[in-house]
Amino acid sequence: MSFDAAVAYLGELQKFGIKLGLEQIGALLTRCGNPQRALRFLHLAGSNGKGSCGAMLHSMLHAAGFRTGFYSSPHLVSVTERIRIDGRAVSEAYFAELAGRLQPAAEAMRREGRAVTYFEFTTAMAMLAFAEAGVDFVIWETGMGGRFDATNIVDPVVSIITNIAFDHQKYLGDTLAKIAFEKAGIIKPGRPVFVGELPEEALAVIRGRSEECGAVLTAPAGRVGRLRIGRNAGGRLTQQFEYDRHAIELSLIGPMQRRNFRTVYEVMKYLARTFGFPLERALAGLKRTNWPARCQEITPALLVDGGHNPDGLAALRQTLEEVFPGEKLVFIFGAFADKDVPAELQIIAPLAAEMIFVPIQCGFRPSRDPQELAAFVRSFGDCRVRTAANLAAALQMSENSGRRVVAGSLYLAGELLAALVKQSEVLDL
Repeated sequence: MSFDAAVAYLGELQKFGIKLGLEQIGALLTRCGNPQRALRFLHLAGSNGKGSCGAMLHSMLHAAGFRTGFYSSPHLVSVTERIRIDGRAVSEAYFAELAGRLQPAAEAMRREGRAVTYFEFTTAMAMLAFAEAGVDFVIWETGMGGRFDATNIVDPVVSIITNIAFDHQKYLGDTLAKIAFEKAGIIKPGRPVFVGELPEEALAVIRGRSEECGAVLTAPAGRVGRLRIGRNAGGRLTQQFEYDRHAIELSLIGPMQRRNFRTVYEVMKYLARTFGFPLERALAGLKRTNWPARCQEITPALLVDGGHNPDGLAALRQTLEEVFPGEKLVFIFGAFADKDVPAELQIIAPLAAEMIFVPIQCGFRPSRDPQELAAFVRSFGDCRVRTAANLAAALQMSENSGRRVVAGSLYLAGELLAALVKQSEVLDL
């Protein structure tokens, strides 16, 4: 199977949509030898922050001398970035080989009336790749929810719940408690649970589930001290601070990334103690953490962020206010139709000198109408508002308008990165 054929086959699987449950992924893995049984998983769930926490875990484990697998979604510029080994996306040739090997099992299941979904297929591919590479730890990110997410077929070393916020309410529920219940489904009997800063309503649910499973629950305990925002030798924005008597340099910026750090710090303390490696050595890896499209500076005058729900846009606003205090910015914004876009726009509009709305170029999900969004902002905002036919046109019309921020969707972020950044800088961490 060629890479193009593998991508086309995955495209066919999109029509089977989202199927919540573990029966199909279990059957698929059984047909390919249950590769998950040979792996150590660090299982991540949460409304936001999963990818950033996973990138920090990778950089710290790599600095401590371990080999890692990293499964994440969605991808930004290439489907291969969903499966990273030692921080590098698998090659197109290997991706195609994995897909070709797995396809007969998936097709056999389809003939039996159990059509495998896109996410189930790539989840199984990742397990095969990580088992064959013999990685020491797998950073294992849920796709959506947790309880019935295909990734929940594993028995992890630890479970991590980064945060709880409103997103995917159609599938996860319309209260924070209901969403927390779904995320808490990744908690396993006797396996430690690490959480970020959670609303009390959500924390109560996760605490209850942990107690039912006999799983020790750990929340961040330390406080960040002596914060400084600066640039490293390569000119990249970084933040430096003190934490638990350690001097930390983190190459992801903003208050949300400090919150994410506080969560993974507790995880790393546990892993260092359990697997016998120096914590200080692992922490040194944070200065090399890379996670594209998270308030990423493309040039000093152009940033991109993949925040796609109100909680994510609030994190973006906090970061921009911290790094560029008092500055009015130009936002180029696009979003999918199923997102709570009015709430998102009310969060970031106070920072805007101008907002330019664009459609999301995606064949299988409807985009929010730019004209509708422009009219909404005009009804309450005091910034200039325009629309553009696409991202390229928005970039051109705003070229001399000041500092610009592309935001609202990971798909829009991916479109920007594909146009302006070397592919290897997105694929490889």
